[in-house]
Amino acid sequence: MSPSRRSLTIALLTGAWVTGAVVAIPAAAAEVIAEHLATDHHELRLERIATGLEHPWAAAELPSGEWLVTERPGRLSRIGTDGRVTRLAGVPEVDAAGQGGLLDVVLHPDFGSKTGRDWVYLTWSQAGHGGHATTLSRGRLEGDALMELETLFTQNRFAPPRHHYGSRLAWRADGTLLMSVGERGRPPRAQEGGDHTGSVVRLTAEGGVPADNPFVDNEAVLDEIFTLGHRNPQGLTVAADGSAWSTEHGPRTGDELNRLVAGENYGWPEVSRGNDYATNRPIGVNSAPGMRDPVHVFAGRFAPSGLAEVSGDAFPAWRGDLLAGGLRSERLVRLSLDGNSVVEREVILEGQIGRIRDVRLARDGTLILVTDSANGGLYRLAPVAAE
Repeated sequence: MSPSRRSLTIALLTGAWVTGAVVAIPAAAAEVIAEHLATDHHELRLERIATGLEHPWAAAELPSGEWLVTERPGRLSRIGTDGRVTRLAGVPEVDAAGQGGLLDVVLHPDFGSKTGRDWVYLTWSQAGHGGHATTLSRGRLEGDALMELETLFTQNRFAPPRHHYGSRLAWRADGTLLMSVGERGRPPRAQEGGDHTGSVVRLTAEGGVPADNPFVDNEAVLDEIFTLGHRNPQGLTVAADGSAWSTEHGPRTGDELNRLVAGENYGWPEVSRGNDYATNRPIGVNSAPGMRDPVHVFAGRFAPSGLAEVSGDAFPAWRGDLLAGGLRSERLVRLSLDGNSVVEREVILEGQIGRIRDVRLARDGTLILVTDSANGGLYRLAPVAAE
């Protein structure tokens, strides 16, 4: 039986694909994919923690060491430390078509503490008048369900295409939340200040507008907007020094790494290093006054998704580097930075696990990867223990 047919059979037998159902799928032991992977600085071990996830999109680590994983059709799964997959109830009713569905997931910074509720934040594609929108909701995790689900933010203009939702989340040290919103296949809207499309917004934990957002006194630009001129940012992280970074899809090549600076315009579609899909001719110009250039342009058709900064002691030679996942390229790429310049680039994985949708750093410093397929998985990269 093929993997896809086997997954379908398991889903039908367990009821795992019933919306809102709480279903425990039998655990499978972590499977070693590669005992030794040599890199320039570290030798790695690659293992699969869980499989049978349908187009998983993002992962967030719980204080217990378990992981919450979103699946694009609209399921939120908890992966136990033994690999057991439990589908949770209480998720938003997503519009799961095209690139839409249940997308990013992060925990509130105080999750698990005695000072606040255990909020889980989710981005998802919402159907409404005029098409679909990138939306942010949160719910309180209690047992096997999200409770008190509430919508915090919805982009102000819906769009008919079912792609380019952006939809990454990252907390800043000041307790505010960055959220990327793709241009939804409508490039000119990324330059319209009165439209959330094609921007990174900055919100309070309750979905409000921080008083020091860069455009709060500018009537031509929406108060929530932090940066604009983006195409489809699907990698987003805040580094230890407070700097914010994103990776975003170019059209045909031209995928970018950007340092996000409050109030800046990143150019799309007036500035781009990519080409038109139909004609293969350049879109826009390479650079323009008043628009910020990318820090790095990935070679070929990288298709970035997922971005993390390395910290902790697991990978000392990589500390402070960025790790970017790739979909079409099936790559995990390490980028070493010196200020706003990439000074070292290394391909860590290429094809071993397929399309890399998300990259996260676990609390123990090891790396967690999510792969995008109908039978996607959760993987761990760890240093090989010294003998």
